[in-house]
Amino acid sequence: MNQLDFRERHAVVTGGATGLGRGIAQRLIESGGSVTLWDRDAEAAEKAAWALGPRAFALRVDVAQQSSVAQAVAATLAQAGRIDALVNSAGITGPNAKLWDYPADAWREVMDVNLNGVFLCCREVVPPMRRQGYGRIVNIASVAGKDGNPNASAYSASKAAVIALTKSLGKELADTGVRVNCVTPAAVKTAIFEQMTPEHIAFMLSKIPMGRFGTVEEVAALAGWLCTEDCSFSTGAVFDLSGGRSTY
Repeated sequence: MNQLDFRERHAVVTGGATGLGRGIAQRLIESGGSVTLWDRDAEAAEKAAWALGPRAFALRVDVAQQSSVAQAVAATLAQAGRIDALVNSAGITGPNAKLWDYPADAWREVMDVNLNGVFLCCREVVPPMRRQGYGRIVNIASVAGKDGNPNASAYSASKAAVIALTKSLGKELADTGVRVNCVTPAAVKTAIFEQMTPEHIAFMLSKIPMGRFGTVEEVAALAGWLCTEDCSFSTGAVFDLSGGRSTY
């Protein structure tokens, strides 16, 4: 494993109790930093922080609620003193259904977590990053936001919006010390697969030329680098991890 330099830095990782969020948190700790896991499952977040060791902390946060995010920012700053990186990894897939059959409540929930959650976390974390003159924001989008997966219109639309948000915010902060980028993985086998049908999982695998799913460690390696000072001339950028799927 290549050594990244995240020494003396502190990161917030949303959805950090499981899956990609936990993997990214582990990579940042292994790179010398500390992390606060934000997750709406408080028990899972506490267990993950305990497993990750003394440089991991946990907060119950609902990223879809501005008051919850604002309180979490204040609590994190009180505990850690600063937020050097924000990784927006919290996300849900929603049901697999044709758009005309898609439940309206499920659509709103996907947008609340996947898009509004990214907006609210960025909105609350950017001001302290600007005040300290430094920050790294990494949004976990998806290749579905580029291609559009059938039977996953809400998920695809939410991730396309995260890509656009990343580009806009990156430009808005380009004259500061804050860099904003996103990662667009193809399918990575995590617990989120439990929210999908077997048919949809098989469809996603069939689209990957490498013939396999990505790994948490592969996503964590790229996201971890995007959190470091070495990522200095990339902002508003989209980094593919698609096993050859993405064609643009």
